[in-house]
Amino acid sequence: MEFDGFNWDRGNRGKCRKHGLTIAEIESVFDLPVVILLDKAHREDERRHRAVGTTPERREVFVVFTPRDHGDYVLPRPISARSHAQARGGGR
Repeated sequence: MEFDGFNWDRGNRGKCRKHGLTIAEIESVFDLPVVILLDKAHREDERRHRAVGTTPERREVFVVFTPRDHGDYVLPRPISARSHAQARGGGR
């Protein structure tokens, strides 16, 4: 998947940053090869995806996002992001 930007607002910025990642780090995950899977466990009205990748500094990151339609293009709206170690129950 390629994106032409991201859908950020005050709500998702704060939630994503509280796990110790910057907005730039989260966005950079999508600049490199990334594994994206449909989140089948989430059964509400919005589609959610899980992305696992690395930042240019080689930090492994796990991002949950939902694709949001914006006219002729789709922007990912990050919902949650954390280091891969945190996602597995480890430390930062």
